[in-house]
Amino acid sequence: MARISIDNPQYFLNRDTSWLAFNRRVLEEAEDEGNPLLERLKFLSISASNLDEFFEVRVAAMMQQIEDGYNESGPDGLTLTAKRDILAKLTHEFVDDQYDCWNSRLRPALAEHEIRVLGLHELDSEALRFVDDYCERELDPLLTPVTVDPAHPFPRVINKALCVAFLLRRRRRSALTYTGVVSVPRVLPRLIRLPSTDTVDFIFLADLVAHHAVRMYRGYDIVSSAPFRVTRNSNLYLAEEEARSLLESVRTELHNRRKGDAVRMEIEADADPEIIERLRTVFELDPWQVFPVNGPVNLVRLFNVYEQVKRADLKYRSFSPRELRLTSKSKDLFEELRGHDILLHHPFDSYDAVVSFIESAAEDENVLSIKQTLYRTSEHSLIVPALIEAASRKEVTAVIELKARFDEASNIRWARDLEDAGVQVFHGLVGLKTHCKLSLLVRRDPDGVTRSYCHIGTGNYNATTARIYTDLSLFTANPEITRSVHDVFSFLTAYAENPSYEPLLVSPLDLAEKTIALIDREAEHARQGTPARIIAKMNALLDKNVVQALYRASQAGVQIDLIVRGICALRPGVRGVSENIRVRSIVGRFLEHSRIYYFANGGEEEIYIGSADWMPRNLYERVEVLVPLRDEMLRNRVQHEILDAYLADNRKARILLPDASYIRAWQPVRGKRNRRQPTGAAAFSAQDFLMTVAEGKAPAAFPALDAPNKRKALTGRVR
Repeated sequence: MARISIDNPQYFLNRDTSWLAFNRRVLEEAEDEGNPLLERLKFLSISASNLDEFFEVRVAAMMQQIEDGYNESGPDGLTLTAKRDILAKLTHEFVDDQYDCWNSRLRPALAEHEIRVLGLHELDSEALRFVDDYCERELDPLLTPVTVDPAHPFPRVINKALCVAFLLRRRRRSALTYTGVVSVPRVLPRLIRLPSTDTVDFIFLADLVAHHAVRMYRGYDIVSSAPFRVTRNSNLYLAEEEARSLLESVRTELHNRRKGDAVRMEIEADADPEIIERLRTVFELDPWQVFPVNGPVNLVRLFNVYEQVKRADLKYRSFSPRELRLTSKSKDLFEELRGHDILLHHPFDSYDAVVSFIESAAEDENVLSIKQTLYRTSEHSLIVPALIEAASRKEVTAVIELKARFDEASNIRWARDLEDAGVQVFHGLVGLKTHCKLSLLVRRDPDGVTRSYCHIGTGNYNATTARIYTDLSLFTANPEITRSVHDVFSFLTAYAENPSYEPLLVSPLDLAEKTIALIDREAEHARQGTPARIIAKMNALLDKNVVQALYRASQAGVQIDLIVRGICALRPGVRGVSENIRVRSIVGRFLEHSRIYYFANGGEEEIYIGSADWMPRNLYERVEVLVPLRDEMLRNRVQHEILDAYLADNRKARILLPDASYIRAWQPVRGKRNRRQPTGAAAFSAQDFLMTVAEGKAPAAFPALDAPNKRKALTGRVR
């Protein structure tokens, strides 16, 4: 039987429809009654925030390309205009489902628990008095009503700002109607807590603005009103080669982002058609870009309810991560690392060890230099102040990525603060984002030997997100690895290229080529009859060359399990092409963010971790690093505790079918019981399992190791 060609577009799923399928899985968590109620509300808010970014970035870029005359097709064979039409239909269906979830499921369920989001018509006299007082005290001084006429042009509406439009009629000229617009400053909360004793009550700020409009538009009759919100193009367009300073270029474009072209308008569903048409014309939107919504125009703001309501019974149970424990023989982390590598799995293992690694280096007089990459860090970062403190006593270098989308402003502030403190600050390489997660220390140890120590992570140096993202941290003093990390920093600061960065895989230099070589090697092992298997966990799988390499490996007989949280362009389960490939996605309490790549390699197993997904931007447009786990005990932990748990998950996992749809791991396929879960199998959540392991309430799954070595591996004492 001839091998089927893998160039056919039908074997590639569309990137954007795949992303919408991921956001659908997020929405399903809001619909899932097995989740705590307030957590479901948070998932709904997250799905709305995700959709905002999708329009700001992906839809905006697509519309810009179409406007510029491009209509090429991608690997899936869809032209831009065909994709636009598909996305128009899917996004409207998705928004309808979001509001159905809010109105039919979450809002009634909240009310049952005495948490109410009320309309003006539902307020009692005491609440109405509060509303009137709030409008006078808080709203009136900050709101500026505008009536559009030849002397008063339509006001500039910034990206995602809450606005209320009015259809007005002058009392002295009743035949004419005017457009009124009020933009609501972001300093005001979008949900207002009402005074109440028996219940927790909220009202949306947009309702208060409409209520207060009578006092703002004196001399007018208000024919109708409608809250609306405009989403704008938030891509940065930088001419880096011509910019004298990348920092200044980013800062200028960041300011312009707030004024990008409109790509979507959300407006109350019962708005007067005249208001909708006037606004659509002003913002130059096609009809499909207008989204009438049956509820608040910004579901993201429902997260405020989650934050303000203190009901532990309606949220996930509390969880305290496991702290890193050093062996009794070690005086500090550096001595421990001279004996063995340490691997941490966040948030199940505390991120404090990463922060302490950098903070202790800043204070330790034996540390001679610190080199650090920063892509996204928290507003109240402890790492940046540590670097600032260290700069007065030692050599400190920071590579800060200014173009980390939506974090540009905070990164600019951190860059200026670090420069002012004497840190050598670099902004990476022209045309490439710096996405690798590296920290490198040079230390003169008590024995008089100068050694290097490094941390390599899969996630950002952000202690806040480290509590809700799953990521891996490797600490090592391995001379080969630390020497290669040093070479990567030289590449970032001087564009100095080495012939090889072994044992690291580094993009855009050799990561793509070596990734495909690793996959092809498994195919050759399968042909030779030696152990051949691939397990890969990542956020997204999109690169055509990698997808085709996986198809070739499947055709050769390699068993392949892919754990892909979000976008997946690969179509699994196709006879003769991908019948040996299985794809699953896990959406749960924690955001799956770790990247892990396992290769059986004929019995000589290899596992890489790092910052790169299998996407073109990671392989060709960013500086990324993958590092091999050299320690057998660490490899066993990753394979048998982490990967095996995710592959066993039948509670939060969804399985990708050949027709591009996703089903839950326990759902039947075509009327038959899913073979992945035997009849009567207990529900198993990987994240729940890993929490219980961290709490010492469950044994880790290390079938290849004896009990003492299991305990060592779990505490990082791996020797």
